[in-house]
Amino acid sequence: MTAADNAEKNVAAPAADAAAVAAPGARFAAYLGRVRPQIEAYLARTAPACEPGTADATRADLDRYLYAPFARFSASGGKRTRPALCLLGCEAVGSDPALAMSAAAAIENFQSAALIHDDIADKSELRRGEPCTYITEGTGVAINIGDLGLAVVLGGVLRDEALPAATRLAVMERLFQMEERTIEGQALDLGWVRDGHWDVSVDDYLYMASHKTAYYSAAIPLATGAIVGGGTDEQIRALDAFGMAAGLAFQLQDDLLNLVGDAAAQGKDFRSDITEGKRTMLVVWALEHLGAGEKDELVGILQSGETDPDRLARAVELIDAAGAIDHVRAYARDLVAEAKRHLRGVGLAEEARETLVSMADFFVERTS
Repeated sequence: MTAADNAEKNVAAPAADAAAVAAPGARFAAYLGRVRPQIEAYLARTAPACEPGTADATRADLDRYLYAPFARFSASGGKRTRPALCLLGCEAVGSDPALAMSAAAAIENFQSAALIHDDIADKSELRRGEPCTYITEGTGVAINIGDLGLAVVLGGVLRDEALPAATRLAVMERLFQMEERTIEGQALDLGWVRDGHWDVSVDDYLYMASHKTAYYSAAIPLATGAIVGGGTDEQIRALDAFGMAAGLAFQLQDDLLNLVGDAAAQGKDFRSDITEGKRTMLVVWALEHLGAGEKDELVGILQSGETDPDRLARAVELIDAAGAIDHVRAYARDLVAEAKRHLRGVGLAEEARETLVSMADFFVERTS
């Protein structure tokens, strides 16, 4: 066993100290800080690369056009929340979280692929403070780089001989479900914009956001980790339900931050949901509750590709006047309360359960 393997095996180590539990979400933030180096070491060690024996010239080209750009994008990853949840799900059912590393990496690779493709679809300019991959590499090459992330989702689990064959099959089934549901949600999100649908209901939005975000942001990572750890059906169902509620709250907080968060921290992406005409819950709620004149004004801004800060601010003013900001913020917190209820009466490891509770708070209290 290598030093890196030993480091990964100790992923779950010391309990959070007093400072880590002082504020809502702080315990989970501390957990992320603790496991992130192990996740990143595993991702670096298992990154896709040319087959051995590939000719030097071909290898150089493949590195230039495919493997190196994907590695750079993966290395610039954010908090590694999703793979951390996979480890936490394994830990929650009393197993060694290091066993879930291949599943965690699969989820992070899917995240990389989804973001590379999302930036193309949304015509975004920046990702994690840097120009988007399609801007630096060209659209066609960037699509292919994202496809690489999709291609390796199942491969790492399939080849993980530390897992029994039945476990690998069960994990891959969940990962397939994650991909399918996320693509469904993305289809609705993009299709509504393309076809100019403004008659989207709150229920429509919740279906879309649950599929596009909640499955892969929380439910599938937690359930997959629990499967790797040999969790019971009851434990897996509870973590799945917890993840769906918490994951949806995560998306709602994202939507809020895009409109009323820290403009300096988000840079050019601040209020980009308005520029892109996104049917967020904030927008859908506002359109259902504004008068005819204000509704027409808001739709006019949303479908114009507006970038002028004053016009963006006017859209936020209309959304706020409809009560949407307060409603969505309250709804997200209700989802967190629902998520926590799913953990009651389920036999989970105490430290992991407390970290999950903190995670739900983190999802709605975070500021970035």
